Amino acid sequence: MHMADALISPAVGGLMWAATAGLTVYSARKVKEELDDRKVPLMGVLGAFIFAAQMINFTIPATGSSGHLGGGMILAILLGPYAAFLTMASILTVQALFFADGGLLALGCNIFNLGFFPCFVAYPFIFRNIVGAGANARRILTGSMISAILALQMGALGVVLETFFSGISELPFSTFLLVMQPIHLAIGIVEGMATAAVVTFVWKARPEVMELAAAPEPLTRVSLKPVLVGLLAVAFITAGVLSWFASASPDGLEWSMARTSGKEELEAPEHGLHALLAAAQKATAFLPDYGFKEQEQDKVVPREPAAKVQEVESWPSVNGGTSVSGIVGAMLTLAMAGLIGFGLRRYQQRA
Repeated sequence: MHMADALISPAVGGLMWAATAGLTVYSARKVKEELDDRKVPLMGVLGAFIFAAQMINFTIPATGSSGHLGGGMILAILLGPYAAFLTMASILTVQALFFADGGLLALGCNIFNLGFFPCFVAYPFIFRNIVGAGANARRILTGSMISAILALQMGALGVVLETFFSGISELPFSTFLLVMQPIHLAIGIVEGMATAAVVTFVWKARPEVMELAAAPEPLTRVSLKPVLVGLLAVAFITAGVLSWFASASPDGLEWSMARTSGKEELEAPEHGLHALLAAAQKATAFLPDYGFKEQEQDKVVPREPAAKVQEVESWPSVNGGTSVSGIVGAMLTLAMAGLIGFGLRRYQQRA
């Protein structure tokens, strides 16, 4: 559900950038009050894990579409809403800057849609009320399913509203809405199951992590080594190898756009802010579309929408560029999220 710049007007993009910046500053202030040395590596490792997980598109049966894990609920449940929002912002910024996944103008929208709804709505008002103080496997599954589905539904609605207020005539509100919500309901079910699986793993290894994410207290008495090692290992295996098995079908947003407008991608304006940001992104994205630039230049077949590409690409797509992109991206996200946490921790100590 990474929006491209073509879906957003400069006015809406600027407004969502301002809203996201405000939430980022607010989250940083809250994190500064509660952060400790043990939580900093957890932010980095979870960021790397979610980055890798988002590379795996899974097929939605009988639709011709696919989806990928958003990860906002996992972050919120294990880090608390404020550190989770900062970590999600790190993931999406790395994806946009270095892999051209999601536009720079739309970055505020993407962070808001994938970060705000799970961290500040679904987690405090849904998951915590279902799980309560007495966490168990059944409550975690129920809370994860309901909160993940509703968070994704809100995020999908956010996309529809942002395109509507941007005046994207190719995506009329009612038609786009009636396509977006059902396909993201199916994706949300998978998201809920994945969330429950990851959270249950951490809960069994270190149940204190969930308790301390809900109550802003230091993690100094909790050893996170088993959790960190396990998640980091899964992150690099997923990024380096399992990413080959990602579905070639268009994701839920592309699929919905195709059903609404007949096109999986819309053309962005060739002049103005859109063109300026596209040029900036082209300069920073050294692994565009999670592959080597040389590979794109050497392709005989021009780049087509995902639905057409799958006719000529083999599956699994064993690709060195994908593996390198996944590992590098996971490391960059680990570094960015960790540096944010470390910086806030140092600022806290000096204050």
